[in-house]
Amino acid sequence: QVRLVESGGGSVQAGGSLRLSCVASGPIAYSALCMAWFRQTPGKGRGGAATIRGDGTTSYEDSVKGRFTISRDNAHNTLYLEMTGLKPEDTAMYYCAADSIPAGRACPAADEFAYWGQGTQVTVSS
Repeated sequence: QVRLVESGGGSVQAGGSLRLSCVASGPIAYSALCMAWFRQTPGKGRGGAATIRGDGTTSYEDSVKGRFTISRDNAHNTLYLEMTGLKPEDTAMYYCAADSIPAGRACPAADEFAYWGQGTQVTVSS
């Protein structure tokens, strides 16, 4: 069974930085996974923040471009999200997600990801 465990959430003031980590374990070829960070706030639903394919191709939701950086360490099955210039509207539960995709294929839509972590809370105060 594939397991994803996030860490690194916390409370910061606006303008601050945080680094989220997600460690994957289980019988899966990590380097072939599409990995992603999603975030969810009460009453607002779940939205994507960033995705990264096994070949390192990244994509970002417009509101985080230039402030967030997604990266991965395939040797250690770890996904990261470096968040800088944090704003109160970034406050959310952040989830790591993963799915196996064929080489060259785009990452799936949010509700198609097969594996999810338990989430880590990020709170940004003004």
